[in-house]
Amino acid sequence: MTLSRLAELSADPAASFVLIARDGADTVELLSGDVVDVELLADIPLAIDGTPREVFALVPYRQVRERGFVAQDDGAPLRCVVVDEHLHLPTTELLAGLPADPVPLHDDGFDIADAEYAAIVEKVIAEEIGRGEGANFVIRRDFTANIDVDDRTAALTWFRALLTHERGAYWTFAVFTPGHIAVGASPEAHVVAREGIVTMNPISGTFRHPAGGATKETLIDFLASTKETEELFMVVDEELKMMSAVCSDGGRITGPHLKEMSRLTHTEYMLRGRSALDPRDILRETMFAPTVTGSPMQNACAVIRRHERKARGYYSGVAALFTPNADGGHDLDAPILIRTVYLEDGQLSVPVGATLVRHSDPQGEVSETHGKAAGVLGAIGAIERDRVAEARSDADAPAEERALGDDPQVAALLSSRNARLAEFWLNPQGEEFTGPFVGRTALVVDAEDRFTTMLAHQLRHLGLAVTIAGWSDVQDADLDAADLVVAGPGPGDPRDEENGRIARMREVVGRRLEAGSPLLAVCLSHQILADRLGIALTPLDAPHQGLQKSVPVFGEDASIGFYNTFTARVDPETTTVGAAEISADMSSGDVYALRGPHFASVQGHLESILSRDGIRTLERLVSHALA
Repeated sequence: MTLSRLAELSADPAASFVLIARDGADTVELLSGDVVDVELLADIPLAIDGTPREVFALVPYRQVRERGFVAQDDGAPLRCVVVDEHLHLPTTELLAGLPADPVPLHDDGFDIADAEYAAIVEKVIAEEIGRGEGANFVIRRDFTANIDVDDRTAALTWFRALLTHERGAYWTFAVFTPGHIAVGASPEAHVVAREGIVTMNPISGTFRHPAGGATKETLIDFLASTKETEELFMVVDEELKMMSAVCSDGGRITGPHLKEMSRLTHTEYMLRGRSALDPRDILRETMFAPTVTGSPMQNACAVIRRHERKARGYYSGVAALFTPNADGGHDLDAPILIRTVYLEDGQLSVPVGATLVRHSDPQGEVSETHGKAAGVLGAIGAIERDRVAEARSDADAPAEERALGDDPQVAALLSSRNARLAEFWLNPQGEEFTGPFVGRTALVVDAEDRFTTMLAHQLRHLGLAVTIAGWSDVQDADLDAADLVVAGPGPGDPRDEENGRIARMREVVGRRLEAGSPLLAVCLSHQILADRLGIALTPLDAPHQGLQKSVPVFGEDASIGFYNTFTARVDPETTTVGAAEISADMSSGDVYALRGPHFASVQGHLESILSRDGIRTLERLVSHALA
């Protein structure tokens, strides 16, 4: 009966349905219903005529505009399937009924030539990362091809191949709606909300299995890489910004873990916190994963808009399933839309992206996109499958080949990473704060880096009543009324007075200084404060993006995370400038912190997971500013 229902839906080109195989399940879910396209996340119809409904939604990248970020508008619909029928099909029976004949590709290749893509990479590194616009950015290109098979038949064929050969995917899925068909195996649950608990799953670091499959020795070599470790830390920081915006307790880190798939192994953390928000609001505040956009998120969107040749469609968006729960609300399960094939009118498209950092090699990033496209095409059987790199999963395989993450040496190497991280984010924090500054207010001015949400959470932990205001929205009256103003971090060149954001942050810092009112300045704003005090600003020889350093902060050494391209710099022997004290590097003269009458500042990000001494140092600097 259930298989015949799938056959009936597949034969109807006007029918809309979704197939979902969740990791570890022995059934495939079949959801069918009418399609409704809506403009905003708030319009997703979770209830019709007062009755809660289950809804599956394809959320395109362009919805990031709901957060006030820029994106090319290709009109990709926010497509909802309002579920009328939800069946569970036994996987083994389903496999026997799905088409299996190979689907040949022709006229295949990338939409952007290798040399052109390499030139884009060079430009982003020089003009964006090199000028302080962010830590990393993801720039995509599409592999395209034509097929001579009906789109729905091809998608069902490829879904069968994924069910047969892929493992470890969070969701293996196929979506069939008029004009939009997608099939893929997403490794990552971007955001999940169940029973008041929000979970995010930042994944970074990709170990491509060598010939013969992964071994403990080859995996240990990968895990020992400082570059891979620090890239994961940067992604966790970026997603904690989102968690701090939606969770009353800020979010707690657990992990790291291994995500073991057929040909790839990733490293990941889990972030968990409590939230009473509507799941649509949670989804809006967490658009989208930094692993496929970059950081800081708002500027990453601007960089993508400047350098990508065309709009993203659904690439880097999410597939979101809203399911009614016993409390009268909805649970949310939203994997990221990567490793996905899109089909329309006989043409296949596989979007893939490379993460660009300051040390990126353009040819290496070109190869990265080739590898990612080949991984998807091999997984669906569209090209020859790389069987020699598949992880073994048969019952007779040695234990270390079945689950390398269970090996004591591997587990110890993974857990050792947390020794570098702030205990503040590793421990439960609670939702009621009774710190030393209870009864005082703080206004955090956001300069387009949502590190301010993490900073605000830490300030609340210290007892302050905190509000956040964007640089373009904050009013002078609000600045004057707060007990403490925290001028926040942000991208860009602090010397660029033609930039409206930089100019406004200069006004914020100057107004508090002139009034003699308590001020804490962080990163970009620390540089602006230093400039106002007459300290020279200069670009670093090598940007400090996701760098952990132990630095002097007024008599104490503090382990702090840095994300800066520019620095204030003095003669290493200089300890004061005017009425301000200086904590600087003893060799380079880079200024790490400043303090004076009713003000303090810090170059690093005390809120970062890389700041082991962050909360302690923050309390010291706030105490000085408020004294």
